[in-house]
Amino acid sequence: MELAFALVGIVLASVLTNNIVLSQSIGICPFLGVSKKMDSAVGMGLAVMFINTVAAVICFALYKVLMAFDLEYLKIITFILIIAALVQVLDIVLKKFSPTLYNALGVYLPLITTNCAIFNTVNMLVADGFVIMAPSWQGLLFTAVYAFAVGAGFLLALVLMAGVRQNEQLALIPKPFRGFPVALIAAGLMALAFAGFLGFNI
Repeated sequence: MELAFALVGIVLASVLTNNIVLSQSIGICPFLGVSKKMDSAVGMGLAVMFINTVAAVICFALYKVLMAFDLEYLKIITFILIIAALVQVLDIVLKKFSPTLYNALGVYLPLITTNCAIFNTVNMLVADGFVIMAPSWQGLLFTAVYAFAVGAGFLLALVLMAGVRQNEQLALIPKPFRGFPVALIAAGLMALAFAGFLGFNI
């Protein structure tokens, strides 16, 4: 039961309280660039969520190996190599099986490498305690759930922003604020809304 509560707390904190985009301001470039259309936003969010989770599991296992050989100082380089390889595989798969989504994501697809590298560095910093103090299976579970929840928070932010930006045409927006300026204002208001979750003790 305690494990279940801990996992729920990790998910709620990662998605709402400490949302990687709206609370920590990480991943802003694809957040603003890909959120013009809902399909692109969902595709980008799912891609980041998938790569972040898979990379976290692989990096956790490799981190245990590095610890065994006293090579922890190589962890960030290792994480970046793993994530870059996964993004390249995703790039090839999307180009082959979903050209529409591949073209919609465009230049933002390689940014998954940078974002997931940052996300996973955060994941592993959080997981340091799990690696040292928890049994291996429990540390792996916490790390995987945390990485998945961070990706889910990124997906939520993209979908919310895409929903706002698709309805811009229906609103009476002054000409100087149309386009990118109103997107920045909307992002700021969303960040303020998510700041309200900090009042909850999770």
